Amino acid sequence: MSHLDVSGVPGTSAHPLAPYGWDERTAEAFTPHERRGLTPARVVRVDRGRCDAVTADGPVRADTAPVAGPDPAQAVCTGDWAALGPGPGPLPEVRALLPRRTAFVRSTSSKRSEAQVLAANVDHAVVAVSLAVPPDLGRLERFLALAWESGARPLVVLTKTDLAPDAAHAVADAEAVAPGVTVLAVSAVTGEGLDVLAAVLAGGTAVVLGQSGAGKSTLVNALVGQEVLTVAETRARDGKGRHTTTTRELFALPGGGVLIDTPGLRGVGLWDAEEGLGRTFADVEELARDCRFHDCAHSVEPGCAVLAAVDDGTLPERRLESYRKLLRENRYLAARADARLRAELRRDWKQKQALGRHMMERKRGPRR
Repeated sequence: MSHLDVSGVPGTSAHPLAPYGWDERTAEAFTPHERRGLTPARVVRVDRGRCDAVTADGPVRADTAPVAGPDPAQAVCTGDWAALGPGPGPLPEVRALLPRRTAFVRSTSSKRSEAQVLAANVDHAVVAVSLAVPPDLGRLERFLALAWESGARPLVVLTKTDLAPDAAHAVADAEAVAPGVTVLAVSAVTGEGLDVLAAVLAGGTAVVLGQSGAGKSTLVNALVGQEVLTVAETRARDGKGRHTTTTRELFALPGGGVLIDTPGLRGVGLWDAEEGLGRTFADVEELARDCRFHDCAHSVEPGCAVLAAVDDGTLPERRLESYRKLLRENRYLAARADARLRAELRRDWKQKQALGRHMMERKRGPRR
């Protein structure tokens, strides 16, 4: 079955797009576009100003230029629900996007402090971590903060358990840094845990995130039930792999639901993730409620309950350092984004002033 084929997938009797997440809320949001005679579609892939989308009549290629704008966070993204209409050329075009229920957003690597949306309208954010090498708990915490902030439900999936000498210990470590998050250990080689994971993801939209070499492509192939993605070997010394996935792409799952695969992420910058950090470090913030001072920085203050927990071994010092680091980064990026916004407002105001002067001069006519 092609990943754009809706035949034989549970739920197609309700609506042809039901296997791709179409529901009553989506239908209600699309009502104004339906009155205009536009066609509903879910974006499955975006590439250089065009996108692949699935409609009730099958897959289409569409132009995204009509909704393109200066804000990267508003660009068409995999997982978006779109309204398609006839274009000036042979391809239909995206006339509008439905409001996103959730969006997984990171900061770009550029110096302009811009946001990049990796996936939209996601129910589960699957953070894949390879057990072929010792897991990087700090990076896991970073992914979890962004996952919580997206509005989706985080899910940690420890892959390659067949290569792990002590998978149970790795699960315990992951659970310690992921309060309130389900942690599953799976192996695409032996099939361990795949049935449980498929059951969790059934009926919703999930995005798979992680570093290169985390086993995302192998995991997607196993869940989809066929080789839809190329798989490359990882380096033995550090478990890192090549970027076999180059774009974000959406696939229908045979048991229901859809899955968005993403390229391996080397850099995962935070973007306005204060609430996500609070949920990722819920244990630290719970301890902070007992600090003597409400604005305690948990560094040298007397009566700090967080430092006391570090001293008695209740809270690992590594976790507190990670919390401080991510808070600093998030505040720095927020300050840069605010500065950029102020600069854009100033530039917009100057342009309006210049336009006003120009219109006044035209009204007065040429000076003698």
